[in-house]
Amino acid sequence: MTALGRSGVEVGPLGLGAAALGNLYTAVDDEQAYATVRAAWQRGIRYFDTAPHYGLGLSERRLGAALREYDRARFTVSTKVGRRLDPADGTGDDLAHGFAVPATHRRVWDFTADGVRRTLEASLDRLGLDRVDVVYLHDPDDHAEQAFREGYPALERLRSEGVVRAIGAGMNQAEMLTRFVRDTDVDVVLCAGRYTLLDQSAAAELLPEAARRGVSVVIGGPFNSGLLADPTPESTYNYTRAPGDLLDRALRLKAVADRHGTTLRAAALAFCAAHPAVASVLAGARSAAEVHDCADRFAAPVPDAFWRELRESGLLPPGEPA
Repeated sequence: MTALGRSGVEVGPLGLGAAALGNLYTAVDDEQAYATVRAAWQRGIRYFDTAPHYGLGLSERRLGAALREYDRARFTVSTKVGRRLDPADGTGDDLAHGFAVPATHRRVWDFTADGVRRTLEASLDRLGLDRVDVVYLHDPDDHAEQAFREGYPALERLRSEGVVRAIGAGMNQAEMLTRFVRDTDVDVVLCAGRYTLLDQSAAAELLPEAARRGVSVVIGGPFNSGLLADPTPESTYNYTRAPGDLLDRALRLKAVADRHGTTLRAAALAFCAAHPAVASVLAGARSAAEVHDCADRFAAPVPDAFWRELRESGLLPPGEPA
């Protein structure tokens, strides 16, 4: 287990990202969702990440229900603020946002101090928990001024009051996360999809800066939303259909993995975990079988010769993985 920054909140090297429990792309039923969490627990996973955005609160409700059978002191939960859920009168579904759920609510961007508190209170209600351990500002890309001026100070106050123990920001980019590391007192940042076999942009500034300042990094999206799990013409990358050049690159990576007796999934997970600034890797799963596969791949050694061939062939820069 590794502590997040100076917070004392501990996470294991592999965590469960719970977006799929909110019916990401396709629906799963309650029992499958609960079985996913139980499988994670069986495999020693004790860090679980969710957000109101994931299925308009469905992920939080399911995760909380599944975790109720376990001792609260034995697991770590993170959720996010910045998207407030307001009831909606409309019909239809939420597939435009990637989730196969009824459109019962609408998302409202809100990084105000009041919005942060209200959103966290609603998350605790959905989770059925008296506390979460980590709260991230979620995707403040187009709301930087409000997030830094109001949202972040609100998280600082919640931490000082003991409502939460660790605070940070979670984004699909490295640049603004680097600003959070440099300009605030965050404990941790969640960087999704920007330190992977296909995208090492977080290595330029974010990861070394976090290491220098004692800020932990959690890596999400180790499979770049699917392409590195099983590269096919139907695979997704950054939540949309993978472009041809990246599919070709993923297939080349897979071929090298096959030659060295490992798997692309094992290599993708190992790459993310290798950097000393990384405290945990969040792998998404929608079934018990996917959890067991991730845990097996995470535990599997990846030969040094595999990494050497990737560097020599230009599929990875020199020095990666760190």
